[in-house]
Amino acid sequence: MAKDPVEANELPAEERIKGFQEAVRGYSQEEAISEASRCLQCKNPACITGCPVNIDIKKFIWQLSKHNYAGAYFTIRLMNNFPSICGRVCPAEYQCRKACVLNKNKSSYASFEAINIHFLERFIGDYGMRNNLEPKVEKHPKFSGLKVAVVGSGPAGLCCAGELAREGIKVTVFESLQSCGGVLGYGIPSFRLPRDILAAEINYLSKLGVEFRTNFLVGKTITLKELFAQGFNKIFLGLGAGVPGFLGIHGENFCNIYSANEFLTRINLMSADKFPRYHTPVNIGAHVLVIGGGNTALDAARCAVRLQKINALRPDVQIVYRRTEAELPARRFEIKHAQEEGVRFKFLTQPQEFLGDEDGFVQKLKCLNCQLGDADASGRKRPVAIKDSDFELDCDLAVVAIGLEANQILTGLTPDLVTDKYKDIIVNPENMETSLKNVFAGGDIVGGEGTVIEALGMAKKAARAMIDNS
Repeated sequence: MAKDPVEANELPAEERIKGFQEAVRGYSQEEAISEASRCLQCKNPACITGCPVNIDIKKFIWQLSKHNYAGAYFTIRLMNNFPSICGRVCPAEYQCRKACVLNKNKSSYASFEAINIHFLERFIGDYGMRNNLEPKVEKHPKFSGLKVAVVGSGPAGLCCAGELAREGIKVTVFESLQSCGGVLGYGIPSFRLPRDILAAEINYLSKLGVEFRTNFLVGKTITLKELFAQGFNKIFLGLGAGVPGFLGIHGENFCNIYSANEFLTRINLMSADKFPRYHTPVNIGAHVLVIGGGNTALDAARCAVRLQKINALRPDVQIVYRRTEAELPARRFEIKHAQEEGVRFKFLTQPQEFLGDEDGFVQKLKCLNCQLGDADASGRKRPVAIKDSDFELDCDLAVVAIGLEANQILTGLTPDLVTDKYKDIIVNPENMETSLKNVFAGGDIVGGEGTVIEALGMAKKAARAMIDNS
């Protein structure tokens, strides 16, 4: 059994920044077998409980190690409809890999590291796509007349649709945008999640019988009551958190200051990086600042580096963050990639004011140095601005990536749908049902921004409740 983990193949950083091709190339068959052989096949595999959707990780890795790739594929699919997506974007180091026994017993396995479960899942998911492994649908007579409307085609909506469709339930997904995927499509760059992978995973749901209706804004085009009147028995709300947060500082309305939402949507969904071949432009500057420290901030920064390179500019992108690297909420994996690609980090820095020119374009960001104080409600040390420590950073383009808030288009028009002070939908945690009977919800619209796999976990719980009570 190999002791050292098998690293996934990656494009060199100097090649990555030339465009939006996938940065991580994954495992070959031989590499996947070698990595799978490191699994101890624990009697009580903690990795399974570390997975929000409880994939039988032990079993699928065993099947993979025995070259039973189809068996491994269907083992994963029992619990997760999107292995190729999750294998690419899930923060495994905080979930299944964190629970791996090879992390817990460093004294016994000094040279071991946690199994790269996510790369193995990706390998198996891609194998299933390449070999056109067909979904299995269990049709039950009692579900023959049941119709479910899923509002939103992000991770939660897609997952709920898949879980229901596998039982033979008729599902229609309503999506307000022109293409499906939600944040998977507009928020995650193609160098992390290629569009053909996303399309293939959605096509899998079509094979299960899911119907997709795009350019359809539930709440405006149709109300929840009208959906019920049209014959839908149950509704799932996967609305996401699509409203960007802002700093609330002077000068934030200068030209060339984007929310991360707009910046990434223009690139990821509207192909602004290919302007003028595609009709949506996006500005790029010589000195780009991205404010924030999550995965969205890193995605924006890495996109900016690529746009600078495409436009023959010397890459100059900085992430401005109030805490230190230790407190960055982004994945370590993505931080490493950003650093390799030339993104610089300005830590312990508090934005104070944007400064612009007479034409209304941003030119600089005025900041204060910070120091860390006591821990706040998040458990991280609170940044405290240092008086009279102000300085300026050159900035002819800024991207604000400090988080997203609840989308209120539907909830604002549905007064009986109870929300909390953040306008997130309140649900019964046992079954994800909202204050409205037969209306369920999951994903970022419940409890704020989370990971893809956490959204899948909520959606699976909601789907199971719908199935069990039908």
